[in-house]
Amino acid sequence: MRVLHIEMGKNLYGGARQLAYLIEGLNDKGVESILFAPTNSAIAENISALGNSVIEFDYRGDLDARMAFVVKRACKEFSIDLVQVHSRRGADIWGGLGAKWAQVPAVLSRRVDNPEGRLSVALKYPLFNQVISISEGIKTVLVDNGVGTEKITCVRSAFVASDSQNPIGRPEFLQRFSLPEDSLVMATVAQLIPRKGHKLLVECLKELVNKYPDLQVIFFGEGAERTNLEQQISSLGLANHIQLAGFQPDLNILIGNVDILAHPAYTEGLGVSLIQASAASVPIVASEAGGMPEIVRDGENGLLVPPGNKPELVTAIDRLAGSPQLRREMGLRGKAIAEQEFSVPVMVEGNLTLYRKVLSI
Repeated sequence: MRVLHIEMGKNLYGGARQLAYLIEGLNDKGVESILFAPTNSAIAENISALGNSVIEFDYRGDLDARMAFVVKRACKEFSIDLVQVHSRRGADIWGGLGAKWAQVPAVLSRRVDNPEGRLSVALKYPLFNQVISISEGIKTVLVDNGVGTEKITCVRSAFVASDSQNPIGRPEFLQRFSLPEDSLVMATVAQLIPRKGHKLLVECLKELVNKYPDLQVIFFGEGAERTNLEQQISSLGLANHIQLAGFQPDLNILIGNVDILAHPAYTEGLGVSLIQASAASVPIVASEAGGMPEIVRDGENGLLVPPGNKPELVTAIDRLAGSPQLRREMGLRGKAIAEQEFSVPVMVEGNLTLYRKVLSI
């Protein structure tokens, strides 16, 4: 079986990281994977290092219709049996269209839970034989948008526990981020975009630092909201408690040193950073929205709050911040959940089972 994977994100995190796990797992199963990705992207470099063929394309954005023709040509050149589109950066339409022109069956992976318009649904989903949702929450949104349940299969994202092996020690972690020895460290791992809820979290911290003066918060990630967040942090006098650390490529060996992971997103397809935190025994405060409750079990490995609810978010963080024992207990339960339910072999087998269904083999 030969599969063409299309991923137009340039960085190796989120969906691109999941694709890297998938391709490596498919290699072990004897499936030949070819990657279609932007020129000079991190995902292209990673997959090439695995020994897989990579087609690099100078993608110019959502309206770059050339992509459909290049995908069609690639399907013929590599004798592709199945196309899987992993990105929504316009690639869903162009990738699906290219596969359709090449008369190759196609599968779409859906990783976000935001609703789509009727026109988008009517144009896009007929291009695909099946849709993979990475959470039941996303599946519900798809059904509400008019996609038939028979066309959707839920295959959850995964996390490789070995990626967190050899973590750096707490002293080295504190030194790296210039934090005091007695710091209570809370972090978010998300793009700096409005729907991830950073602004709301900053508002909450104005109250929390009065009770917990040793509270230090790190925002891991980059995005368009960086300047606005810097201004908000400065205006609230929180510069000594919050730092924007940007994207950290070795986050896997850092995350275990965090005391609390906060993820107050308004919407989220699943939240791979939540799986990562749980695997590292870090308790979580997250929103009860999208696929997040499928990872964060309220009262077990973390606490869930209504999205956008500032008082309840403050209360939940306060509860964890004030109880080291509760943090330890929830952290241990989270590790067990991550290992049992979000493994790469389960994710790979879920995708492979769907391929066989589509190809009737």
